[in-house]
Amino acid sequence: MNTRPVIDESTGPAALSASFNGDNSCFSVALETGFRIYSTKSCDMKVARDLGTGIGCAEMLNTTKYIALVGGGKQPKFPQNKVIIWNDSTQTASLSLEFRTPVQRVRLSRSYIVVVLLNSVNLYKFSSPPQKIAIFETTNNPFGLCCLGERIIAFPGRTPGQVQLVELSTRNVSIIPAHGNPLRALELSRDGEMLATASETGTLVRVWSTANCTKLGEMRRGLDPATIFSLAISPDSTLLAVTSDKSTLHIFDLPHPKRPERSSSDKARNSPAPSGAEPDIGSHHKWGVLSKIPLLPRTFSDTYSFASAHFEIGEEPLGWNIGGRGTNKSPTWNAPIPGVPGGRPPKGLIGWISNESLLVIGAGQDARWEKFVVGVSQEGKRVCFREGWRKYLD
Repeated sequence: MNTRPVIDESTGPAALSASFNGDNSCFSVALETGFRIYSTKSCDMKVARDLGTGIGCAEMLNTTKYIALVGGGKQPKFPQNKVIIWNDSTQTASLSLEFRTPVQRVRLSRSYIVVVLLNSVNLYKFSSPPQKIAIFETTNNPFGLCCLGERIIAFPGRTPGQVQLVELSTRNVSIIPAHGNPLRALELSRDGEMLATASETGTLVRVWSTANCTKLGEMRRGLDPATIFSLAISPDSTLLAVTSDKSTLHIFDLPHPKRPERSSSDKARNSPAPSGAEPDIGSHHKWGVLSKIPLLPRTFSDTYSFASAHFEIGEEPLGWNIGGRGTNKSPTWNAPIPGVPGGRPPKGLIGWISNESLLVIGAGQDARWEKFVVGVSQEGKRVCFREGWRKYLD
């Protein structure tokens, strides 16, 4: 029988949420007592700020001194309907924005502040004071899904499963009917040319061209439903990484609207070869020759990941319900954590640090940093293997 207690102060620090900055060079962690910033490559702590009470969300602007803070946890530092732009060089609040409903997430660039509420996305010019540019209505968006690029911003539409693409210079809106079920994850490529989407079902990941909203590809994570934790596109837009509550990291090849498809031999030849690594999944089409037989169910012709690896979700106390599908004794036992995007400490958050290496980080009491490398085994098969890990709150 599992008798582990619900998290409290006596069990040590717990990361309420975590978030990568724009180029994935750092990640910020929100705590019940403040926030911290870590270097992604080494997991060394760069900044630790004790504010005395809780921060539910901390979003860092690139490598600048500015961090967007939202209060959260048991004793929030700020109200959940308020965004504080923290100047870490002076350790003071330089800007603030207040709303009628709780903030789900914040996105920052040098030009814009984007505040995501449950049913709207609010776009501001990053100025003092912030200048409101536009408000876009959305369907329920409890996870604060929003991607801010240099030219466009992507977030859920007014209908579940749809995506709105907004051109920042003109505010023109395009609609992508991405899925039949509510969205669970979004990811915009660094060049802004592609958008990856996943729904609450968690079986398929679809990739879209942002230029004309056409579907470029469809990747199958698996046959049974899952909660997608994170989607991430490599810096050169050739690979897609996906994590889920199955504790599995999948790596897919990506089609690009402006790049011809490479052959399998080219992909293997251009990838580094780890010593002694063994493949997890060795084929692009899982079913081989069966995928070419007409009239078979579509699952036999779907594109599967060419490599996968296990990552650690961690041993969290009962009541955290990370995957969001469990049941517990009472509503308060499983109530969302105030100020935290999605109401639960995120797990399986992906950040590419090069075209061949990526990190998977998780919040919670068992907060982990794991580094993975994509390469070629001695047998010539492309693989994904874990190179190192640590618990970053220790």
